[in-house]
Amino acid sequence: MDLSYTPEEEAFRSEVRRFMREGLKEETRRKVAAGLRLEKSDYVDWQKALYRKGWFAPSWPKEHGGAALTPVQQWILEEETTRGHAPRTIPFGVNMVGPVIIAFGSDAQKKRFLPRILSSDDWWCQGFSEPGAGSDLASLKTRAMLEGDHFIVNGQKTWTTLAQYADMIFCLVRTDPAAKKQEGISFLLIDMKSPGITVRPIHTMDGGAEINEVFFDDVRVPAENLVGQINKGWDYAKFLLGHERTGIAGVGASKQQLRRLKEIARAERIDGRPLIEEPRFRDKLAAIEIELMALEITNLRFLTAERNGKTPGVEPSLLKIKGTEIQQAITELALEAIGPYALPFERNALYDGWNAEPIGPDYAAPIAAHYFNWRKVSIFGGSNEIQKNIIAKMMLGL
Repeated sequence: MDLSYTPEEEAFRSEVRRFMREGLKEETRRKVAAGLRLEKSDYVDWQKALYRKGWFAPSWPKEHGGAALTPVQQWILEEETTRGHAPRTIPFGVNMVGPVIIAFGSDAQKKRFLPRILSSDDWWCQGFSEPGAGSDLASLKTRAMLEGDHFIVNGQKTWTTLAQYADMIFCLVRTDPAAKKQEGISFLLIDMKSPGITVRPIHTMDGGAEINEVFFDDVRVPAENLVGQINKGWDYAKFLLGHERTGIAGVGASKQQLRRLKEIARAERIDGRPLIEEPRFRDKLAAIEIELMALEITNLRFLTAERNGKTPGVEPSLLKIKGTEIQQAITELALEAIGPYALPFERNALYDGWNAEPIGPDYAAPIAAHYFNWRKVSIFGGSNEIQKNIIAKMMLGL
């Protein structure tokens, strides 16, 4: 197994670093580095810059407008863009529904939807979870009844991230209520401007409103927006979730957050000396870094196997579990590092949280918000408990 980078891969890294100096707006870089809340325009501007460079869809085949980067090149791109304080790419279009349309969609769907995903002219959201159907996603109850050339959709989705900005939503809907749970589900593409759709924000404990409830009341969806075959949506959902879980590991982002935590620990003082020199804190920091280094090596091994043509098995679940545990550990230790400066967060959250006037050093303002927000990462994309069940079934035959 060869975990070293080839000369071509190192040249690609240099190209990405040059692009980061030229392609990312300085104001956006500053906001990301400071942990401030981003607007939709910040994400879209960055995604359009990646699109102009040809890197916005790194894994897509070239015939559909993608860059067709190797798994290792994709890893390098993620690592260097996070190191350079770029916004995260909103995954719902390019990393989730896009690959599903490429793999299972009709030619008309590819022609209609893929170019607008690439250009960020369409903002997508994900309509999977429902009240009572989160970890047990196959229990979803949103119904879609075929009447002539339209599906009539009724039901509710919840925890729908950034639906307030979305032009389109990809939904799992029940089209055969008499079938077994997984066998009666279809995959629909729905225009968010359709009559009968209501978006209601859910205010979260970090002071934000990035998640929503989405209600469907007799929403008419053209039958041509069905992806693949009717009642085969569960297969397409499993395909999609494999992409999502690999990305949730977030090694590049965790490395950047760990570097930021070290900067904070050097700035904070305890008994007159830098916090990073305090033995108990330093031990906690070192333990997280060791775990992150191990996760990085594991991820590189996974990429090496992909480069050699191996089909992934339980690896996405393994990466998702350990990656999210590390992300939460970093935010917890950052909260410990700033100590009492986290206390004003509850009051500041009423005034748009992270961007409120800080009390104490500037770097302290977003820490509590990040801590509270990041409690979600071990739940979304399939909770870590569910991932352990998947591993037990696939590896241990339990």
